[in-house]
Amino acid sequence: MLQRVLNMFRVADLRGKILFSLMIIAIYRLGAFVPAPGVDVEAVQLLRDQANQGGILGFVQLFSGGALTQFSVFALGIMPYITASIIMQILGVVIPKIEQWQQQGAIGQRKITQWTRYLTISIAVVQSTSFAFLFHSGGLVGTIDLLPEFNAWTVFVVVLTLTTGTALLMWMGELITQRGIGNGMSLLIFTSVVSTLPAQGSLVQAENGNVALIILILVAIALLVGIVFVEQGQRRIPVQFAKRVVGKRMYGGQSTYIPLKVNQSGVIPIIFASSVLYLPTLVATALPSTGFWGSIQEWVDGNLVDPTSPVYLAFFGLMIVGFAYFYTAISFDPAKQADTIRKQGGFIPGIRPGPQTERYLARILSRITFPGAMFIAAVALVPSILIAVTIGTDSSSGAGAGAGGFAFGGISLLIATGVALETMKQIDSQLMMRNYEGFLK
Repeated sequence: MLQRVLNMFRVADLRGKILFSLMIIAIYRLGAFVPAPGVDVEAVQLLRDQANQGGILGFVQLFSGGALTQFSVFALGIMPYITASIIMQILGVVIPKIEQWQQQGAIGQRKITQWTRYLTISIAVVQSTSFAFLFHSGGLVGTIDLLPEFNAWTVFVVVLTLTTGTALLMWMGELITQRGIGNGMSLLIFTSVVSTLPAQGSLVQAENGNVALIILILVAIALLVGIVFVEQGQRRIPVQFAKRVVGKRMYGGQSTYIPLKVNQSGVIPIIFASSVLYLPTLVATALPSTGFWGSIQEWVDGNLVDPTSPVYLAFFGLMIVGFAYFYTAISFDPAKQADTIRKQGGFIPGIRPGPQTERYLARILSRITFPGAMFIAAVALVPSILIAVTIGTDSSSGAGAGAGGFAFGGISLLIATGVALETMKQIDSQLMMRNYEGFLK
């Protein structure tokens, strides 16, 4: 294994990409601890302690890597970009112009990327303004006031800082994708999730003891093995290409296969579902805490934030399964795939080209998507229940709920494992191209 690690740094091009990606990640983590102007630093410590007890703060800081509770320049994290990407993909189904862009290849993708950037900035402005008022009024943090000198200029500076931080993160993610290794946005999310593991592990140990920490680690290891096993699983559909004689040469005749992963959508359904849950919880915190609106706020906090609530489990699980089918339908179109096979003179043995191939691919895709969707839903939900039962964590008591519910939960591990596997596959392919032995076999 050590020899394979050294191989990554023997190739100058690959070494440069890895070091560049690590440098961008280091800058991101540095920015996560730089507070925005006008923030009360002493109140930040109280906010961080409250976030470790779970609840809405523990939920919304998952993708910011703790930057939200620092109210830093990167407080919004990459969430505005994720939300904008979700909106653009959904609009691609209902708006013909965006669907046309999706079919135009690189040119259309550039247009979609540009509009995603505009939408990201718009969402960042709305979210940063909301956070500025919420962190002052105590909608998220009770009596803690992070902006004691609250006026129009302070709000403007905070909104400008947080929005600029989101734009900078978006640019940094694109730089990693273009000049580094792996998908930049995914790596930033991976960094945010993993960065909270040590602190929340020590929190579980301090509040629940060494036995609880050992149980937590064992559950995480078992979950990790299952995730890797399913992520690597695929259904290979054989494709045979007919022989053709052009002039005096014969072409075709070779066999290949279409790899359909069991979890075709990867970690995207988890991120999508988390983003959808993120919005109502954020809106509920802005409502008045008395009367009818106060009852709505209590219901949201007790049902959509608590990871052991039946409403949370049902709603989150259904969204994950739905988004798994939705994203799989977007990323793999049986009609286009069947048409491509037909145009290249190929066929699936025993299946006629054209509509029959399309129906066959759609049936196979539907069959393998169901267990994949159920698996990622179980990964996201079961660990929270097991941890709550074995350790006795509870989001209302704050007894390690932040760690049990988020950092060591299935959501974090699935995202971290999925991104790590994809990045390692890219590194592996780079090594194999240069006649080095890769990591994966």
